[in-house]
Amino acid sequence: MSDAELVLRSTRVITPEGTRAASVVVAGGTITAVLPHDAPVPEGARLEDLGDHVLLPGLVDTHVHVNDPGRTEWEGFWTATRAAAAGGITTLVDMPLNSLPPTTTVPHLRTKQQVAADKAHIDVGFWGGALPDNVKELRPLHEAGVFGFKAFLSPSGVDEFPHLEQGPLARAMAEIAAFDGLLIVHAEDPHLLASAPQQPGPKYADFLASRPRDAEDTAIARLIREAKALDARVHVLHLSSSDALPMIAEARAEGVRITVETCPHYLTLTAEEVPDGASEFKCCPPIREAANQDLLWQALADGTIDCVVTDHSPSTADLKTDDFATAWGGISGLQLSLAAVWTEARRRGHGLEDVVRWMSARTSTLVGLDDRKGAIAVGRDADFAVLAPDETFTVDPLALQHRNRVTAYAGRTLHGVVKSTWLRGQRIVADGEFTEPKGRLLTRTN
Repeated sequence: MSDAELVLRSTRVITPEGTRAASVVVAGGTITAVLPHDAPVPEGARLEDLGDHVLLPGLVDTHVHVNDPGRTEWEGFWTATRAAAAGGITTLVDMPLNSLPPTTTVPHLRTKQQVAADKAHIDVGFWGGALPDNVKELRPLHEAGVFGFKAFLSPSGVDEFPHLEQGPLARAMAEIAAFDGLLIVHAEDPHLLASAPQQPGPKYADFLASRPRDAEDTAIARLIREAKALDARVHVLHLSSSDALPMIAEARAEGVRITVETCPHYLTLTAEEVPDGASEFKCCPPIREAANQDLLWQALADGTIDCVVTDHSPSTADLKTDDFATAWGGISGLQLSLAAVWTEARRRGHGLEDVVRWMSARTSTLVGLDDRKGAIAVGRDADFAVLAPDETFTVDPLALQHRNRVTAYAGRTLHGVVKSTWLRGQRIVADGEFTEPKGRLLTRTN
């Protein structure tokens, strides 16, 4: 360890083997040893003694809408990655839509990478998009390093990213399965959405009725059938309906290669508490009732739901009108996701090891980065968050790094203050002070 540059020491280090007192040695941006707490500091290394603050692996958020370029007034790589870093996230994977152009061809991917290259405060990867007319683009995008392909089974909300009906879904899935890629899916059935009651106005109950659980459940059942027939890898995005959990568990037992995510807002916010007209709470699928939320937590505990990601989907404030039917649907959560999930997890008897599993280890595995990210272990990138888990703060929108400081968490008191965030052994934010961007652009390597 003569090349050691840095030692991070804490009485509480979260490792794959559990939480323990340890000294984590870093050289060349990589973890080279995890030693006993009182181990001598290698010659030439700098010691950062974190005391009792928890050292955890940087979070990996695989569901983020950065919207840059094209809708940069909604969000951008500079602001999104600063917000992520402030919240202990060290890697994100950007969704292919809401930017112009969408990431649906290799030239469009190159445009996105060029824009992100000098603005990323954390590491950034990219999803490709599956559209009705771009099947021939999927393999080239895969070979260019996207982590998989997003598709909508219902309208996406933007004209340049149309959804897949039955035939186009089957063709896209067959093509992706041919090179064993990953298809990630916004699963709501468009016909059930169209037949649901559509009552515009400020009442959240009316909006909730317009996005029924049946729409999710039917779309997921269809996805399972197609995946089973093709032996395809599929991932259900932002699950909100607990009614779908039994069929997902059954599909897995039958060998279907399906994974599932949910989001902090489904785990921490409930339909019963959403004020009328408060469209900062609007997202699709919607935030559902408390009883539904309890079942999502149970599914996280038993592994039916694999991971937790933000689905950070911002917009300008003017699009968050008090009419739930016309307001933009999306919740900004990058900076607050760790604290929001930890606050509710601890209340329900879960530990930080669980949160790390859901928000770092399993998300890394989902996108094939678990050889580099997602754990404090030898050989992994030295990406860390330093957390004071018992400290609290009250969410002030003006303190957020998001470009548009609209948040469903305004005024909430949350547990878990991120003291600093580290990327490959370099501190990139501490106590609200940021370095210049040090993030890298990531591509799929397996």
